[in-house]
Amino acid sequence: MAQDETQLVRGSSYMFHPAGTLPQVTPEDSSEEALAIAEAARDFMNGEVMPRDEEIDHLDLALTRDLLAKAGELGILGMEIPEAYGGLDLDKKTALLVLEEMAKQASFSTSYTAHTSIGTMPIVYFGTHEQKAKYLPRLATGEWCAAYALTEAGSGSDALGAKATAVLQDGHWVLNGTKAWITNAGFADVFVIFAKINGSHLSAFIVEKTDPGISTGAEEKKMGIKGSSTRTVILENCRIPEDRLLGGKGKGARIALGILNVGRFKLGASSVGAGKRVLEYTLKYAGERTQFGKPLNAFGLVQQKLANMAVRIFVGESMSFRTIGYLDDALALTSWESETGGADKMKAIDEYAVEASMSKVWGSEALFATADDAVQTFGGAGFSAEYPAEKIYRDCRINRIFEGTNEINRLLIAGTFLKRCSGTDGLPLAGSATGTLDLPEDGLLRTVALAKARALRVIALAQADRGPKILDNQEAAARISNLLIELYDMESAVVRARKMVEAGHRWAPLARDLATVYAQEAWNRIQGEARMLAAELASDAVLDSLVADLLAMHAPAPVALSTLRCSIAQALVDQGRYPISAV
Repeated sequence: MAQDETQLVRGSSYMFHPAGTLPQVTPEDSSEEALAIAEAARDFMNGEVMPRDEEIDHLDLALTRDLLAKAGELGILGMEIPEAYGGLDLDKKTALLVLEEMAKQASFSTSYTAHTSIGTMPIVYFGTHEQKAKYLPRLATGEWCAAYALTEAGSGSDALGAKATAVLQDGHWVLNGTKAWITNAGFADVFVIFAKINGSHLSAFIVEKTDPGISTGAEEKKMGIKGSSTRTVILENCRIPEDRLLGGKGKGARIALGILNVGRFKLGASSVGAGKRVLEYTLKYAGERTQFGKPLNAFGLVQQKLANMAVRIFVGESMSFRTIGYLDDALALTSWESETGGADKMKAIDEYAVEASMSKVWGSEALFATADDAVQTFGGAGFSAEYPAEKIYRDCRINRIFEGTNEINRLLIAGTFLKRCSGTDGLPLAGSATGTLDLPEDGLLRTVALAKARALRVIALAQADRGPKILDNQEAAARISNLLIELYDMESAVVRARKMVEAGHRWAPLARDLATVYAQEAWNRIQGEARMLAAELASDAVLDSLVADLLAMHAPAPVALSTLRCSIAQALVDQGRYPISAV
């Protein structure tokens, strides 16, 4: 897409470009190399992991380690590690395709992403040459496994409020404290642990499991992802060499927040992959189970659920690849060979912090809705542990808490967006409350344009009327966030469907139907959020005038969605799966 820095799509700027005018990467743009690697990941999951599903969920940690090592042999653990340190240094689009495949088994996927993402990436982006040379080759092969220890029982969402301490004594750091709910803790060889130097400077440290003074508690008894290791990490005068400080004194917040952005991108992509598997086994059950002499998939309200699952997958893919396309362009302008390569790459990732949080929030909630639809379609069987619907319902619930709760992420989305509109970034929110609207001829793009105009009108008024204090009203901030998310998703799906139509793609008619269903219903949600946000800003005659202004922006013509969903459901039944596959 972009060739130089001046052409890069800036984070959060999608709200201020005419509908459909920004470049957008889609799964259909995937390279042959990326597809081959994703195919290898699919074969690995189908051949090695899924047949051991029950063993994994019984917390066979030796098996999980063995499977991670096999993934390392395929190069799947080192995709984002620089070649100089034993990795493949592939683009994020390839990693996205692989993540979708790895998400088929939730517990193993959790172990995999904790290792490759939040466990390994702090060393990739912030490690010294010596630290990278020591740890990354072993992490890339799976010889060593990684964990990330930020959370504490008393800090929760206030991740930077850590109480763990680090003191420098005789050339060693001495760490004390307790970290809670640490994924991979039961078998990790390397921990990235956050503690405050002298009680005040939050910093990151590399701790090995053999270091004196580190231990772990018992495995947590969890609602879901029962096959992933989750333990407390205990530091009692844990002594590590001075050169294990990661990124420098007081850089812990920078590392923690940057790496969380990476994790949020990936959680959104994983949610799409899991949704595809849920749809597949729900389609199978709905075709085999009969009621009143007909298969379940012949009933309209079951078709609605099946179609909605596919809509969520299509939209989730569209937004994930759109964002990763922007990110890959930004990362391509940096180099690991530069002395500041890691910092430059992390800065590029930070540019899309809003999009990362949107991917996490929307993806996790979409998957949970899909899991709920699966349970409902299975009926009483969906409540039984003998069937897969019950398991995914439990497994995916954690996603709305992982990588910062969805509530925290909604506040981050609204806060970061408004800050960029009022600071030196200069996103033009102030001028969005007025002006003429140039509507596209394409009906779906017209819906996007009208929705953007409606949302920008009320967000701009919120900023003008309340300024930063609007964020003190967390419900209002969440409504701003919901508007931003819906618009990004809607536009991403519509543009992707349009590209498929223009390319004459085999599944273009289905893609158009999927995008239409989402756009029609997203319009109604946007209208509702805009009206309720307006009520937070005004009352009586002023509110009446504001709502009248919003309603004056013509709504798109309604579409008979039952007809579209019936057509979508039939395509799904015919194929037995979500058919629009890049792999």
